[in-house]
Amino acid sequence: MNISQEQWWSQLQKDENAVILDVRTEDEYNRGMIPGAKNIDIYKGQGFIYEVEELDKTKNYYVYCQAGMRSAKACDVMGQLGFDTTYNLIGGMSEWDGPVELPE
Repeated sequence: MNISQEQWWSQLQKDENAVILDVRTEDEYNRGMIPGAKNIDIYKGQGFIYEVEELDKTKNYYVYCQAGMRSAKACDVMGQLGFDTTYNLIGGMSEWDGPVELPE
């Protein structure tokens, strides 16, 4: 489901079953990420699918990329893999005005 930045962030704040998933490249991720995000690069192809398959399908996934296209694709793939709840951040990091931190 594609949702606006405001809706994505406010919903995330109230969701105790939430996981933030950053599907950008490692280089993009290292330039700044939404706090608490787990990075799995969708460009890894089958490697992406292997890593996503390891995730807990009962969680709610808040997915983002740089502009919203890769994360939309990731949400589609995750739906096909049996994930019930994924939310795509419209506009991605390019339009994000919430908190950002550098990964450790």
